[in-house]
Amino acid sequence: MTSVNDVRTEASDDRPSGYAAARLRLLQGGARSGPPRRSALAELTDDWLTGLFGKGVPGTALVAVGGYGRGELSPRSDLDLLLLHDGTADSGEIAALADRVWYPVWDLGLALDHSVRTPVEARKTAGDDLKVHLGLLDARHLAGDLGLTAGLRTAILADWRNQAPKRLPELRELCEERGERQGELQFLLEPDLKEARGGLRDATALRAVAASWLADAPREGLADARRRLLDVRDALHLATGRATDRLALQEQDQVAAELGLLDADTLLRQVYEAARTIAYASDVTWREVGRVLQSRSVRPRLRAMLGGAKAAPVERSPLAEGVVEMDGEAVLARAAKPERDPVLPLRAAAAAAQAGLPLSLHAVRRMAAAARPLPTPWPAEAREQLVTLLGAGRSTVDVWEALEAEGLITRLLPDWERVRCRPQRNAVHTWTVDRHLVETAVRASELTRRVGRPDLLLVAALLHDIGKGWPGDHSVAGEIITRDVAARIGFDRADVAVLASLVRHHLLLIETATRRDLEDPATVRAVADAVGSVGTLELLHALTEADALATGPAAWSSWRGSLVADLVKRVSAVLAGDEPPDPDAADPTAEQERLAVEAFRTGGPVLSLRAQTEAAPDPADAPEPLGVELLIAVPDQPGVLPAVAGVLAMHRLTVRTAELRSLSLPEGVEGAVLLLNWRVAAEYGSLPQAARLRADLVRALDGSLDVVSRLAERDAAYPRRRGVVAPPARVAVASAGSRLATVIEVRAQDAPGLLYRIGRALEASGVQTRSAHVSTLGANAVDAFYVTGADGAPLPAGEAASVAKALEGALRA
Repeated sequence: MTSVNDVRTEASDDRPSGYAAARLRLLQGGARSGPPRRSALAELTDDWLTGLFGKGVPGTALVAVGGYGRGELSPRSDLDLLLLHDGTADSGEIAALADRVWYPVWDLGLALDHSVRTPVEARKTAGDDLKVHLGLLDARHLAGDLGLTAGLRTAILADWRNQAPKRLPELRELCEERGERQGELQFLLEPDLKEARGGLRDATALRAVAASWLADAPREGLADARRRLLDVRDALHLATGRATDRLALQEQDQVAAELGLLDADTLLRQVYEAARTIAYASDVTWREVGRVLQSRSVRPRLRAMLGGAKAAPVERSPLAEGVVEMDGEAVLARAAKPERDPVLPLRAAAAAAQAGLPLSLHAVRRMAAAARPLPTPWPAEAREQLVTLLGAGRSTVDVWEALEAEGLITRLLPDWERVRCRPQRNAVHTWTVDRHLVETAVRASELTRRVGRPDLLLVAALLHDIGKGWPGDHSVAGEIITRDVAARIGFDRADVAVLASLVRHHLLLIETATRRDLEDPATVRAVADAVGSVGTLELLHALTEADALATGPAAWSSWRGSLVADLVKRVSAVLAGDEPPDPDAADPTAEQERLAVEAFRTGGPVLSLRAQTEAAPDPADAPEPLGVELLIAVPDQPGVLPAVAGVLAMHRLTVRTAELRSLSLPEGVEGAVLLLNWRVAAEYGSLPQAARLRADLVRALDGSLDVVSRLAERDAAYPRRRGVVAPPARVAVASAGSRLATVIEVRAQDAPGLLYRIGRALEASGVQTRSAHVSTLGANAVDAFYVTGADGAPLPAGEAASVAKALEGALRA
């Protein structure tokens, strides 16, 4: 392995070629990313630049600032340099010296951020530009007049401390704006290691706050978190060969290998843990800065009002036993004894969340160091305080993170460790698994008035994805874990059974409502059998909505909500003893009969479009759109499903559900009419005119419209992300039985014309499609098709498997 002394000796020659060779040997010499290599690269660069500077010019100095000033050079880092001069030298000499240093750097293709200034100019620029001031806080002498550099460092630091009441609010605003723009590092699938909230910029900001002497960040774990992010950035630079801070999906496996980690998920989890540490430290630090600055602004006025008398003591308002409010935080009372009160952490957290206050860092650390473990099962007060904490709404999140930062959550709930900071590689999910669970509880707290047991709803929300830390079906694993956790925290057997059922079936309603035929009595009865009681169904309905709302904007909509509500209504009726109606016995509506007669009379398709809405929660608001009902009647003939699907795709209409039904014509008239009842939505813009849809449908049915070519043109116009390869489609016969039809489930990458391709393949297999239920989450489509044979009966098992295999082959072609 190449030693640092070897490469420094090789680079003692100030020629670019010597430095370049030594740099390459250092980066490729087998040493893994870490502080020693960053320091060695900085020292190597120092030696080279010092050689370029030479004896310089009297009254000048070469200064490293920013990350280079801290002695932390990643493989593709910029070189931040300041050529400092006292103003006595000739400008031509200064320019020649600058060229002697800058040009070799540029010749090697290294990024250079450079400036030439006097100390007065540097201080003025720092006063005008916060980012410049931050960079100069890390100024480090490289060559030339050491006194010049030392004088600037002293002045810059004094300016920073003197101007802290003005500068720190500016810095905080800058950090908040950057966080809103870049997102939170601890939740992003492709995070920016530097700019996102909790990233390297925030770590640098915390150093600047500490330099002001006004406040200091929590030190525990902060240096390790920052080092970990720097290590990942080093590996990212080497993997990509570029100066990038964005950890893209396609590079994560290579970066993980460079760092000696198991896989990309392990990498992301370490990044998230580091980001969480920095983000929490930032929250605590900025809160302290605000308190100090407010205190400084109040004290002079208070002293003036009191005529110079001693200030009044800080007010402490009781919140709960052992917990008081002081200076805008929940803190422990003087008489609190965490070593004798095992419920105190939960009581303090619940009191803080209910009051909308942050939990003091000192209080959390004191409880983490001294609190006794809770007995098993928990006492009733502990369980009640947990429910109170979960029911506090949005303020629960910050309090929960404070407990988690000091390890109190995993001490209370050991199973939490497996989901902590666990990434979810699905663009539909906004959060990591653990944060999603807390967000679900927050959403559930808004729905507690809809259920008879709010406590069970909140605890189920917290635990519904707890099985994601284990292999296999997370709902099955979660049920087992929930039984253990619920018993440990003190629920009785009946409540434990309900919680386990909620976790086991937390996806049942949304998946059934969006992927199954709700008109099929077998569908409704299967859900009723799984749920078992109206009370559990009520809880499951609220949990389903909270879970979807906490997942992300693509997981819930008025349309999905209406489907789930419809399913719940049908299941409630069955649980009350009613029999589900037979869809085949239902009479057609007057409009359906009218369209059927018109289709038979004209010999071609007829259709109608009608918007569907749902009353808004507030009567003053406009109704919420659920989509558009499209009714089509066409004389029974082959190819109707793919023809309609193709025309709708051409007109950029998204199909949500599709029901197909054959209607017999009035007595004395031979033949049948196929009735299609579909829900559609426009991808963007307004709906096309019904006349245009009908005209294209006529041409598609008679073969004069080349649907394949038109969809291919549209597909070619769709942008595709480079490097993202979708997994192949999978088709299976669903195990859920139906007495009406065979259910074939398709999982594929969503794309224009997907339903058209499926329809063609099903037609080619000789089956009849009774209904289609389309569900799209992000880029993934999960569609269910109820098909029958020519006799209208479900397919035999072997034939169903053959149809599924043929359909999968058609979609993968």
